Amino acid sequence: MHHEHRFIKGENTFLPTILLLHGTGGDENDLIPLAEMMAPKASILSVRGNVSENGMNRFFKRLAAGVFDEQDLAKRTEELYAFVQDAAKKYDFDANNVVAAGYSNGANIAANLLYTIKDALAGAVLFHAMQPQANVQLDQITAPVYISSGRRDTMIPAAEAEGLIQALRQVGADVTEFWTDGGHELTRAEVEEAGEWIQQFNA
Repeated sequence: MHHEHRFIKGENTFLPTILLLHGTGGDENDLIPLAEMMAPKASILSVRGNVSENGMNRFFKRLAAGVFDEQDLAKRTEELYAFVQDAAKKYDFDANNVVAAGYSNGANIAANLLYTIKDALAGAVLFHAMQPQANVQLDQITAPVYISSGRRDTMIPAAEAEGLIQALRQVGADVTEFWTDGGHELTRAEVEEAGEWIQQFNA
């Protein structure tokens, strides 16, 4: 299944390709400035979610706020993974060297990629994410993960973000957590910290 997207080839093809996954109601243009801040020389694959909720783009369906349609989530996660594999051939980047950077709904599908498809991602930047599914038996996750959350986020309560951090740590992921005192909005500090975190891939 095709995704509307933009690919921007970076100056340094040894760096991971940054897979950008927008929040609800966003599109493939939203996060490009963030990627340029976080990883200025990296290639960017920015993807639009294939689900529409009242005219707003999303990456998977939900039954209610904070209640995901788990069947649809599974299907859309597979679809996104297949799309990235195809894009790697088309645009000539290394499918094994992809770091996802997602916000909100996009961060949740990125988390589900980590949860369900082994080695789908070399790493992930999750801005304001929650556990994509609870009570799931996770295999070991070796990818490093950066998670930033707002202590006053009403859409993703701090306990939800903590749950995701703990679940990932329990299966061996190297999680870097960053907290703001704000809500669900993305702050410059979170993006700058993520940029520092991404430096580890410059080896």
